Amino acid sequence: MSRPAVRVLRLGAVPYAEALRLLAFPVLDLRRRRLPLRAYVAGLEALVLRLCRRLGLRAARALPPPFTGVWMGDSKLCAIGVHCGNHITSHGLALNCCTDLTWFDHIVPCGLEGKGVTSLSHELGQHVAVSHVLEPFLDSFQEVFDCTLVSSEDPGD
Repeated sequence: MSRPAVRVLRLGAVPYAEALRLLAFPVLDLRRRRLPLRAYVAGLEALVLRLCRRLGLRAARALPPPFTGVWMGDSKLCAIGVHCGNHITSHGLALNCCTDLTWFDHIVPCGLEGKGVTSLSHELGQHVAVSHVLEPFLDSFQEVFDCTLVSSEDPGD
């Protein structure tokens, strides 16, 4: 059985020497993939959970619904926010890799009072750059969504 190819536009390297968060904004036609929106969001959570397992972390999905994201205890590791118009997705997820967590002391992250925010670096006790998790993240995406990612340097390809 062949797997569908999903074109990935790479606009260059990570824009900062040390990116702090892995941001992923997949643009997919859910109707074409026959994928309900809730299943798509669950898939985004599943791919981050798979990545965490590869790194030796026991993360969990948000409970109870309708909350989303990936959590380590009472602290959010990955925020998920998806927009869908005419079955086309936009927005996506933000995985804290080596984020300065003190920034979150000044806001109520995701509007959730009394909940914390964490990062891969904090949980693993070592610096984890986005570049360190990018390939396993892309591998997890392909596994969860049963597709092959194809890099495209030119948006006209």
